[in-house]
Amino acid sequence: MRWIKRVVWAMLALLVVLGVALGVYVQRSLPQLDGQLRLSVLKGTVEVKRDPSDVTHVLAQSPLDAMRAIGYVHAQERGWQLDFNRRIMRGELSALLGPATLETDKLMRTLGIRQAAQAHWDRLPAGAKAQVEAYVQGINAFYAEGTQALSPEFQILQVNPREAAQAGQYWDVLDSMGWSVMMALDLGGNWGNEFARLSMLQVLDTAALWQALPPYPGEPPAASADLAKLYRDLGVYKAAEKTAAAPLLPNNGSPAERLRAQLAQEVVAWTQEVGNVDGKGSNNWVVAGSRSATGKPWLANDPHLGLSAPAIWYFARLQAPAADGQPALDVIGATLPGLPSVVLGRTATVAWGFTNTGPDVQDLYLEQINPANPAQYRVPAPEGQTAWADFATREETIRVKGQPDVKHVVRSTRHGPVLSDAQASHSEVLDTTKHVLALRWTALDADNTNVLAGVLSNQAQSVGDLIEAYRHFHSPMQNVVMADVSGRIAYKAAGKVPVRAAGNDIRGVAPSPGWDARYDWSGWLPYEDTPQDNGAKGWIATANQRIHGPDYPHFITQDWAPPWRQQRIEELLAQTEKHDLASMQALHGDQVSLATRFLLPHLLKVRADHPLATSALAQLQGFDGDMRVDSAAPLIYSAWVDEFTRGVFGGRVGQARFEKLYGKRLFRAGVEDILARDDTTWCGPGGCAQPLSEALTRALDRLQAVHGKDVATWRWGDAHPAISIHRPFSNVAPLAKLFEVRVPTGGDPFTVNVGQYHLDKKDAPYANRHAASLRALYDLSDLENSRFIYQTGQSGNVFSDRYRDMSPEWAAVQYRALKMSPSEFRSVLTLVP
Repeated sequence: MRWIKRVVWAMLALLVVLGVALGVYVQRSLPQLDGQLRLSVLKGTVEVKRDPSDVTHVLAQSPLDAMRAIGYVHAQERGWQLDFNRRIMRGELSALLGPATLETDKLMRTLGIRQAAQAHWDRLPAGAKAQVEAYVQGINAFYAEGTQALSPEFQILQVNPREAAQAGQYWDVLDSMGWSVMMALDLGGNWGNEFARLSMLQVLDTAALWQALPPYPGEPPAASADLAKLYRDLGVYKAAEKTAAAPLLPNNGSPAERLRAQLAQEVVAWTQEVGNVDGKGSNNWVVAGSRSATGKPWLANDPHLGLSAPAIWYFARLQAPAADGQPALDVIGATLPGLPSVVLGRTATVAWGFTNTGPDVQDLYLEQINPANPAQYRVPAPEGQTAWADFATREETIRVKGQPDVKHVVRSTRHGPVLSDAQASHSEVLDTTKHVLALRWTALDADNTNVLAGVLSNQAQSVGDLIEAYRHFHSPMQNVVMADVSGRIAYKAAGKVPVRAAGNDIRGVAPSPGWDARYDWSGWLPYEDTPQDNGAKGWIATANQRIHGPDYPHFITQDWAPPWRQQRIEELLAQTEKHDLASMQALHGDQVSLATRFLLPHLLKVRADHPLATSALAQLQGFDGDMRVDSAAPLIYSAWVDEFTRGVFGGRVGQARFEKLYGKRLFRAGVEDILARDDTTWCGPGGCAQPLSEALTRALDRLQAVHGKDVATWRWGDAHPAISIHRPFSNVAPLAKLFEVRVPTGGDPFTVNVGQYHLDKKDAPYANRHAASLRALYDLSDLENSRFIYQTGQSGNVFSDRYRDMSPEWAAVQYRALKMSPSEFRSVLTLVP
């Protein structure tokens, strides 16, 4: 028995040692927030202070030292986020995660993010270059000189950037320039819309396409061409065949391979959503002093982005006097780790906020391959003649963990990169031996000066200064609302929009024949001609709706977001004569869905033969579209619309094709139109009553299986939690519980307090995955009374109590103070050269 006791004591001792070691590691992995640290790249002393709101104040003796310090802080607080994002944009994920992310790497290499970043860097003015270079120095200095232990992701995946940083080969200026392009990619969506239309036209005629995916309310389709006939006559489609999807890894893969495949799934899902998800949007509004209780403007912003842990934003103040040829700097707000400037925020005298305009700045071109020489594609030629040109090519070498390197040949045409070489979905629809798809996209153009616009906006002191700064903004176009302490408010659409010739009868809404010159872009919409507003009616509000009247002479896009959110914002702004903090907060938190109110009468008429139907319809009595977290009605309604959409559209276009498109787009406008017409073409000879009833039956079956038989206990918030995903640990169940941030939420894709769900996610189809990535309010009568919040916390280290501490406040639509001069600081770290 003695030996058993010895073994037990030995095991206990080992556990104690391991526990102590873990405790020591956890403490060493947390950033030093107080005291003094040496940072050799600095020219002078910098104070880094955290205030009671956990906003980081970087107080430097020169703007370039401020950039070095915020680079250091980003690495200190968000090291894994920087590292993972760097791997994504460089197309180097497979070296870490294996073959499961190979398509992601191929896409990034095909787009040429690094090549575009180099072209943008070459055209950046010297002053802006100096800021980026200083920021990069700060990131590398953290790894090269710091003693802070790397966060758990580095340890689990056995990644160590310190050696590369010490050799000056880790983060570089192209990584920062490239991250600006990646944000444009994340906010884009048109190429996915174009491909969705191409795919659906394989089984629909053109009229039916515009019924399934209607244009903006009150507008005709932007394309006058008979697209179905065009593609049919060109013979672009692959012959129908039944193929089973290949697994990411064979079933007999090693445990390590299978783990890497699991880790990669969230990244693969993100790749499939790039250029494909509709509903991406944001809200912003600004109220003039004439409609404000203070006599000065209020400005509000809540950009809607994919929720992640850590959050995409990091709040900071950057302050320094003029020095080294750089103007003085004093700005506070949301920074993006990877970039040095405050993207959304305020200076001492002016505030601003963005929403995505969503212009059509991505066009897909069908490139016809020369049947006699597949190294060539067709180009414009005089009528009656055919001409060919060689594809431009470059070879990319992609490292793959556990496997030989992969050689990937990137082809480009006169329009841009050939996406079909990196998107497997293209070869499922197109006969890629005859035609491929090339991408023309503004963000890849050499004149992209987004980074310069960011630098100049941080120096602005008035609305006029901001309008001039955003003259340099390029991609993607943003709806900028602005207000300054003088009381001026304004709106400007900032960014590049291509001009399409009068003879272009497709107008970029679907792939165009690349050899027909009439489909080429013919110039750019001048900055002076982009939509603008001076707020004469007392407020300006944007929510990704059409931002111009029907008499506007220029084409921007057909793919505006549905106007429901903007209509609700305008409705609530009009209801209050004099706005204040309370009314701004109530608007941010509003969860009434006008889209739900529009369709709800159809549900209330349904009579379904289901044991729970009576109870379900009872829950809907008195329901007015308020998508409350604690109510059953939003869940019943959402599941019913989901099932009706699946039944009607899936039955018409084919379930397999529909499933590839659904979730990434909701088909809600099509549902609204079909039900308004009681369309027998889509619903069947008897109209829509029977499909609506069958949809409720299927919905109740699904809900009962998940939530039980007692309808009164169902809650929207149980099915609709906001999930801030972690890349890549969200797909490993034990790790997901630790690294994800979840909180029950209300709302839906059409509420001001938005809750966008992706219905293709089998595990949680109604989960809130795309929502307010931050909320901010700016009081122009006293900018120190400004507020902010976002959905996780400032720290990117899961062991920190600052990793998820903002989540409850965010869910409750509460705020933290956003002050340049707080009354106290919680910590003070001095960085010395």
